[in-house]
Amino acid sequence: MMLARAITLIESRSRAHEDQAQELLQQLLPHTGKSKRIGITGVPGVGKSTFIDSFGCNLIEQGRTVAVLTIDPSSTRSGGSILGDKTRMERLSREKNAFIRPTAAGDNPGGVARRTRETMFLCEAAGFDTILVETVGVGQSEITLRSMVDFFLLLLLPGAGDELQGIKKGIVELADMVLVNKADGENRRRAEQAQAEQRSALHCQQSITPGWTTEVALCSGQTGEGLADVWQQIKRFYSELEPRGIIASRRRQQMLDWLAELLRDELLRRFDEDPRVQLRRREVEDSVLKASLTVPQAVAALLAAHSGVTEDLQRKNHD
Repeated sequence: MMLARAITLIESRSRAHEDQAQELLQQLLPHTGKSKRIGITGVPGVGKSTFIDSFGCNLIEQGRTVAVLTIDPSSTRSGGSILGDKTRMERLSREKNAFIRPTAAGDNPGGVARRTRETMFLCEAAGFDTILVETVGVGQSEITLRSMVDFFLLLLLPGAGDELQGIKKGIVELADMVLVNKADGENRRRAEQAQAEQRSALHCQQSITPGWTTEVALCSGQTGEGLADVWQQIKRFYSELEPRGIIASRRRQQMLDWLAELLRDELLRRFDEDPRVQLRRREVEDSVLKASLTVPQAVAALLAAHSGVTEDLQRKNHD
């Protein structure tokens, strides 16, 4: 499939592929921006894959085309990932109007893969009108997802307190909708209790999206209960906020955030690859370990090496 091959090109870490990938993106950018971008997060075990499987099939039944970008955690020791989300979305993976792309998070700290934004643009250019991005779990660093989607959906477990779920207040505050999943069978009562608790907590918080009130609802990815209501809420989100320019404004700011992020990454890459820095780094690190240099002094020395400024000149300018 051409889309899969294009994503592989974009994800390549080869410097030889970079120019080709960016040329492709430049050609496709005019054909992007028309989809609904929805981020989905929650702790491992909350049922994200099952929810997306049912939710995606529900959307396809309504005539929509769905691209799912799933991010698997990578081992900090081996760097490997299981990439098993596609097998957990058994029904959705068989739909011709669905595309599922599992990707390893690698060493990216934001809960999403290094090229998730570009992959999302490729899916939009390919004609998918709904993009679902599933993150590895919940943590303070996963606010990166908020900076690339329109609608941010947080899944919670019934009967588990904030400490057990690893939910941080900052993540809850970023949600446009909170869903208590697995609200079926014996879990129903505990799910309703969790819903009431979250509603009470959100009552005193200001919504992340101007003009929008974050709702707390129940659903079951297993039975499909509540999924239609979730989509109704998302449609209402767009119908109310798009005419007011709020979503367009958010996307403009996201592009600027992306620019700043890539600029920082590129500056760090150039710094690390600078032969002058590599030449001095071991010496500076040894000096830090011997306590003959403070860490701030070491940073200044390496930055001076990168900029080509001699220590004598740097000291003279400092004096």
